[in-house]
Amino acid sequence: MITLRLDPTLEQAVNNTAKNLGLTKSDLIRKSILEYLGKIGKQNAWETGQDLFGKYYSGRNNLSVDRKVILKEKIEAKRG
Repeated sequence: MITLRLDPTLEQAVNNTAKNLGLTKSDLIRKSILEYLGKIGKQNAWETGQDLFGKYYSGRNNLSVDRKVILKEKIEAKRG
């Protein structure tokens, strides 16, 4: 058995959702946890980080090839 404390807003959302679905709060929470565990257990590395990949895209396609030149340019620019 687990005792769970929820902030009032979340508790109200659980109550309303359970009522709308015709479930008890315990059933709704139990089903939600099972669904969540099923999703995180099946994710591979790509799915886990998918929303982060390419998030900070620089627009430059040569970063790995010209990394030394780019670094040198940045250092020289900082030195003035």
